[in-house]
Amino acid sequence: MRNAGPIESPTDPFASVPLPTSAVSKKPRIEGLPPGVSRDIFGPPDGREARPAPGPSASGGPSGGSAGGSSGGGALPPMAQPAQPWPVADKERSPAPVFGPAPERPSPYEPEPPRRRRLLPGLIVLVLVLAALAYVVPAVLMSGSVLRGTRVAGVDIGGLTVTQAADKLRSELAAKLSKPVVADIGGTKETIQADEAGLELDVVATIGQAPSGFPGPQEVWRALTGTTELPPKITIDSSQLTRTVEGLAESVDKPAQEGRVFFTGLRARARQPRDGVLLDRDDAVRRVSQAFLSGGGDVVLALRPAKPATTPEAVEAALVKAKAAVAAPLTLTLGAKRVALPPATIAANLTFESDGDGGLAPSFDAEKVLASVEGGLVDAAQQPRDATYQIVDGRPVLVPARSGRGVNHRLLARDAEKVFAEGGPRTVEVRLGTVAPAVETTQIQGLGIKEVVSTFTTTFDCCQDRVKNIQRMAQELDGHVVRPGTTFSLNETLGQPTVEDGYVEAGEIVGGRMVNIVGGGGSQFATTLYNAVFFGGFEDVEHQPMDYHAPRYPAGLDVALLYPDLDLKWRNDSEHGVLIKTAFTGTSVTVTLWGTKRYDRIEAVESERRDFTPFRRETSSAAGCLPTVGEQGFTIDVTRVFHQDGKVVKRDKKLTTKYRPQTQITCTAG
Repeated sequence: MRNAGPIESPTDPFASVPLPTSAVSKKPRIEGLPPGVSRDIFGPPDGREARPAPGPSASGGPSGGSAGGSSGGGALPPMAQPAQPWPVADKERSPAPVFGPAPERPSPYEPEPPRRRRLLPGLIVLVLVLAALAYVVPAVLMSGSVLRGTRVAGVDIGGLTVTQAADKLRSELAAKLSKPVVADIGGTKETIQADEAGLELDVVATIGQAPSGFPGPQEVWRALTGTTELPPKITIDSSQLTRTVEGLAESVDKPAQEGRVFFTGLRARARQPRDGVLLDRDDAVRRVSQAFLSGGGDVVLALRPAKPATTPEAVEAALVKAKAAVAAPLTLTLGAKRVALPPATIAANLTFESDGDGGLAPSFDAEKVLASVEGGLVDAAQQPRDATYQIVDGRPVLVPARSGRGVNHRLLARDAEKVFAEGGPRTVEVRLGTVAPAVETTQIQGLGIKEVVSTFTTTFDCCQDRVKNIQRMAQELDGHVVRPGTTFSLNETLGQPTVEDGYVEAGEIVGGRMVNIVGGGGSQFATTLYNAVFFGGFEDVEHQPMDYHAPRYPAGLDVALLYPDLDLKWRNDSEHGVLIKTAFTGTSVTVTLWGTKRYDRIEAVESERRDFTPFRRETSSAAGCLPTVGEQGFTIDVTRVFHQDGKVVKRDKKLTTKYRPQTQITCTAG
């Protein structure tokens, strides 16, 4: 090295170790050396003398001398080359110092990591595997069923299949949701049962809220650690509830009473106007519906006042005019012909009714009066006649229509009412006119009315008020002809039943309650007509089954009638006319349809009765209580099947009827 002093020979680390004689000529075997120290410092491995490396000496001489003049004659050991992990070009190599620490070399392998760093990835993988198993295993066990911990109004359906959950809800929850609602109507308590409101548990919609299928991680966690509360889905049949409210209204309504003057014999009598109250039907439907959806309980239904249009002063004024109206006869004249209407006839057909403006005006039924006196003014041969059919020797015979001459009843009513309202001469000149028949011959001629298509009979107990209404309907409908392609409406044909038309008050079930209405019992006549239509093969357009099943009617084939809301409509879908003939006795009514038969036979195929519900028993001490016989509820299907030439040619869609249980009411009033 340049400018360096003499270097002492290094001490031999093995000089103090005696060597065996046989090994004098050999160098000691060194198994391990410090880093950076080459084995060459101990001489050649084969025992030969090492040659000094060419180059300047330590003292600057040309070659070979000992650095310190040692008699050992040994040369300096060659400089060790740094170890290279890969080949390096000669020009890039630089000699390393002979002594001092060896330079650091890059290692072809990374140093071994600490133990904690080696364990951490394994622990993470293990945790992830355990977490996956903790989710997958319960998820697989829960899949295909309602999520565990799911409850509906306290009923646990978790872990069940959808079918099992539905069955459990029907059996356990339906009863909980059937709590009645007690309606307070002006201080009167009325209990409304769930079936009267058409309340049903929608099982499908309720279960549809519950998680099912293959659950996600959050659902599995919720199932393992908590519960899922679901509200029950409840539906209310608004049409059923409306009918129930209508029944309530019929029993609590007190319509405003208009002032009126009428006659009892020849005596004029006055009815004073009076305020009334009416159940607010729309509000009642809303409140009762909300009460059921809230779990039952009490609800107050509103009554709204009803005010009459007439005044007491108007009634007194009309009473004076009524007495004058029957003070003398009223004479009708037609040329030389004269007919006198006696006071009794006037009184029987005259009333004073509200005119809508607070007063009362006379109302004279001239058409009814003419039915008994027109023959004195017009010859019978001149009077018009409607076309109709009469059954002669078991066959329908056409009776042709005839135009005629008759008194104009509308003009007669107008002129007579003027006399009764204003006074003056008591003679009225009537006028004749050409009167066309209401039914022309061409309207019912050639319609193929030749044979009985169908007939049906229902029975009833004798001597009840409702029997009078059934018989009156039969009288009014007898001989009516339904033309091909037209739709028949029972309410439109007969109109509203009134006392003036011969109807009386009788019991009728309205909205699940027996009430007295004018025309009560009409549902039986409608049912009789409907069955004749059904077995005649005609098209059903509109009908509403009864709320309760009565054994005297065929199950699934009854009809509720209430003017104007509930009607019976059917269409004559044949190419022939249909003649309606009616007959009745003291205990039965029959409807026969004449026309042309299209089918050999029509049958009603009934299903088995199912879904039976028991009826309740109640007692009532209320005035006007009407007892009823308890009937259990059930569901039935009826299918109309048409037969022709020995085979089925048509089959209607099945008709499903769900009857409610009819409460047995026992009246305890004296």
